[in-house]
Amino acid sequence: MNQVWVGTVLAVQANFYQVQLDEQEGTPLLCTRRSRLKKIGQRVMVGDRVRVEDPDWSGLRGAIAQVYPRTTELSRPPVANADQLLLVFSVDQPSLDPYQLSRFLVKGESTSLSLCLCLNKSDLVSTEWKEEWCHRLGQWGYVPLFISVVSGQGLAELEQQLAQRVTIVAGPSGVGKSSLINTLIPNAHLRVGKVSGKLQKGRHTTRHVELFKLPSGGLLADTPGFNQPDVDYPPEALGDYFPEVRALMKVDHCQFSDCLHREEPDCAIRGDWERYEHYLMFLQEAIARQEQRDRQADPESTLKRKGHNTYEPKLNTKKYRRPSRRTQQQQLEEWYKDAEI
Repeated sequence: MNQVWVGTVLAVQANFYQVQLDEQEGTPLLCTRRSRLKKIGQRVMVGDRVRVEDPDWSGLRGAIAQVYPRTTELSRPPVANADQLLLVFSVDQPSLDPYQLSRFLVKGESTSLSLCLCLNKSDLVSTEWKEEWCHRLGQWGYVPLFISVVSGQGLAELEQQLAQRVTIVAGPSGVGKSSLINTLIPNAHLRVGKVSGKLQKGRHTTRHVELFKLPSGGLLADTPGFNQPDVDYPPEALGDYFPEVRALMKVDHCQFSDCLHREEPDCAIRGDWERYEHYLMFLQEAIARQEQRDRQADPESTLKRKGHNTYEPKLNTKKYRRPSRRTQQQQLEEWYKDAEI
């Protein structure tokens, strides 16, 4: 009986996949995807558990013959079978931006993965500053882990959080994600960029998603940094991604089941909590994106969305595009034929 080779996809580049087999240490195999997987449209993602056929040990080559069912799947970043999301922000250089942090947290909540909030460069701020932000984030519903790649503060606790798990590292550029991974995994050798002194923004150093094996067990996925995650979720689901809203809903309920917590009467969410303004801004973006999708899904519709579950007639659109020469020529030929009849 032939042995079944199973492994994990560590990286995807072009049409090739780096697969680390479970029973083989060292250099991963460079694999292609079987044509039958292409025919059925089976995508292979970083983090996928796969079956490899015909491994060539001398050339370190192989072919992916099967992709096993995924426990989780993210489209951005494209990672499968992840257990948790590690959000890395810096407290200084660049400074911590509450709006940007809130945006990342909401995006993280929408993935259904467990969240670990890590604040790097904590050696640059005072103890009073950290206590203030710890209290502030506690009101948001999060317990931050203060670390410093330079001094080593908090890294032992972080390693325990990452052990035996598949973790996705995300956060803005310039906060020290690559430096953190190089510290946790010395053989990763990721390129590290500098923060712009004038704009206090980081430069992108990670270009693709890749999994790295932690010495204590587990895998770490480095992802390209991006400063503004997309608000890509239904407007009615936004409240579920705020721990404050979930806590308020346990105490009281809104009058309407589809309440968007804006101007509806007897709303239990509207009130004096810090991130309510963030919620309203994210909600406006989510509604605009939903309206755009509705127009793309049914461009011939005579109705347009106005507010929540409210529609009104569209105005007739003006067509300024001139017909092509080919269309004009076809029309002339049809007119000539009609004239001859």
